[in-house]
Amino acid sequence: MSDKKDDKGDQDPPKSNDDSMTLWEHLEELRSRIVRMALAFLVGATVCWIYKERIREWLTQPFYVACEENHLADKATLGDTSPASLFIAHVHLAALAGFIVALPFILYQLWAFIAPGLYSREKRFAIPFVVSSCGLFALGGYFGWAVAFPRAFGFLLSFSSQPTDGGHHVVVKPTVMIDEYIDFVTRMFIAFGATAELPILVLFLSIAGLVTHRHLIKFFRYFIVVAFVISAVLTPPDPMSQILMAVPLIGLYGVSIGVAWFITKGRERSKAGSEEDEKKDDEKKDGG
Repeated sequence: MSDKKDDKGDQDPPKSNDDSMTLWEHLEELRSRIVRMALAFLVGATVCWIYKERIREWLTQPFYVACEENHLADKATLGDTSPASLFIAHVHLAALAGFIVALPFILYQLWAFIAPGLYSREKRFAIPFVVSSCGLFALGGYFGWAVAFPRAFGFLLSFSSQPTDGGHHVVVKPTVMIDEYIDFVTRMFIAFGATAELPILVLFLSIAGLVTHRHLIKFFRYFIVVAFVISAVLTPPDPMSQILMAVPLIGLYGVSIGVAWFITKGRERSKAGSEEDEKKDDEKKDGG
């Protein structure tokens, strides 16, 4: 981190035992933490497997809402192409839900691995980091489930045709497979949750001294384009779902500017204080 030498008068040094650790000891610690994260994921996935039907019902709610809005509620069914399709879909569903359940523990293990190399002031971000990361991911995923998914499905299902009183045209009924549906929704859930982590990413980059709020403000106009490109890649090809991802992403970028401002101003105040102390010490030496 570029400013640590300037700030060392205000900050505690890293733990001395971390400096004495060899490469193999670091790798051993990394291995042990990966094992713990994997065990936490397995426990979470196992618990979610037990409640897989309830999770499936919750996850298919946006599809039912979209069918109801398009007067297709009596046809709100999901197909099964093979005897193993539902089983595989439940495995994917339990894996995603298990990851979400284990996410707080996984993030804590990641932080605990890098914590020995941080200053005491930076270690205070541990609990806020875990809480805010999980909260933002859950908030982004819930926004996708409650707002974006029903509207995206409603737009796509609106192309299905209904029989008319005097018409004899072929009726196009939506036939969605359960494995395809769960795969689609889980990818969307992860996409909305991951994009909501933007302030956390900026927090790390700001602590590392790689970006400041000034950089982010200058890049804001370009990020608007980037946000719509990201939403176009991650969401279905309908304008509504793309807007529903791009607009909150732009708002999170604004929050990220505030995060970077807080970190940068704190570093600058610390650096100014250190320089002022050094100046006073020099003046005392000259006066002596």
